[in-house]
Amino acid sequence: MAGTEERAGHLPVNPTKIIDTRMLDALSVEAAATPRLRKNFNFHPHESAPANRLLNAIEPDSYVQPHRHLDTAKDETLVVLRGAVGLVVFGEDGSILHHAVLRAGGGAIGVDIPSATWHTFVALEPGSVIFEAKAGPYKPLERAEKASWAPGEGDPTALAYLERLNNLFRLELAD
Repeated sequence: MAGTEERAGHLPVNPTKIIDTRMLDALSVEAAATPRLRKNFNFHPHESAPANRLLNAIEPDSYVQPHRHLDTAKDETLVVLRGAVGLVVFGEDGSILHHAVLRAGGGAIGVDIPSATWHTFVALEPGSVIFEAKAGPYKPLERAEKASWAPGEGDPTALAYLERLNNLFRLELAD
């Protein structure tokens, strides 16, 4: 459907959004052009929607501070549509409990992260795009949801920390 349709006696219907290579390419170009090296495309109509569904294009060298979602309704599901990302799960003290390469078309393509789980992910290939879903409404992370044991975004030590995270995946990527 090209635009909004109106049916007799019904409210307008939003157009179907096809997730195709053209959409992923455009989003990746936008991500590469942003200072944070990532870009979202939201499918949910507004921030207060009860379900948040989005594409997240992320480029190598984009730093996502380790975080958790304390709201018990905010389990988070990620599926890699293109490229590869490294998932890192942490203990309360910042120790690494688990890490895995998630790759589109690979053996592991996604993850379901329970609420209150410390996690982050790193882009392992240019043009990586993931699909994310979690309960809404959207609200920015609170202080208790950001890892105090990891640098914040924009912190001068963030790139060195990101490099340590990337090193977790170097051997796996070499295979």
